[in-house]
Amino acid sequence: MTAFDPADGPDLLVAEPIVRTEIKIGYARVSTGGQKLERQIDVLTAAGCRKIFADEKSGKNALRPELKACHAFLDPGDTLVVPSLDRYGRSLQDLINMVAELRERSVGFASLHENLDTTTPGGRLVFHVFAALAEFIRELIVIGTNEGLAAARARGRVGGRPAVATEEVIRAARDLLPDPGRSITSIAKLLGVSPGTLYNHIPDLRELRAGAIPGQLEAPAN
Repeated sequence: MTAFDPADGPDLLVAEPIVRTEIKIGYARVSTGGQKLERQIDVLTAAGCRKIFADEKSGKNALRPELKACHAFLDPGDTLVVPSLDRYGRSLQDLINMVAELRERSVGFASLHENLDTTTPGGRLVFHVFAALAEFIRELIVIGTNEGLAAARARGRVGGRPAVATEEVIRAARDLLPDPGRSITSIAKLLGVSPGTLYNHIPDLRELRAGAIPGQLEAPAN
């Protein structure tokens, strides 16, 4: 396993380079039909959010229109506020990618439930730890996958692709797909299957990959 180098990850520890506008913009989301937005909206309103965007679709859906609108609405110096981290990111890596892109736009990020705020040194440190943890998890997935393939070869299945994608292979693929540093082809090669096998066995593959596409936070049009 290679050591995590902070220089290779999101630059979450750099001090804020811009004067904050003190404008807070909220984002809420419910993932099932039985959940209600009112409580999240009340919490965001109490936190001083000037405007609140809300999605009522599952976080697995790559097309969260209100989240896209929220990102486009944010100006440098603003702070995006969410009720909790799980209302914003669909995975740890997804969360880290989006927060890092917000920082590139000089936009702050705060999660009320976890009491995290990237406009503070402590909040930036927490997200730096998150980034290191995400890298560590990805390394463990790769190591576990390689060990599994080595064990399969030792049992006589040497070389070539397995006839079918096993549950372990699909689980590993689902863990690796949100990683923006890996293409679908490279993931398939690592797991010993074809890209077509991944498409056939993972119906929500495109949604998983959506979190891996850089630049998903759209800046306001000039």
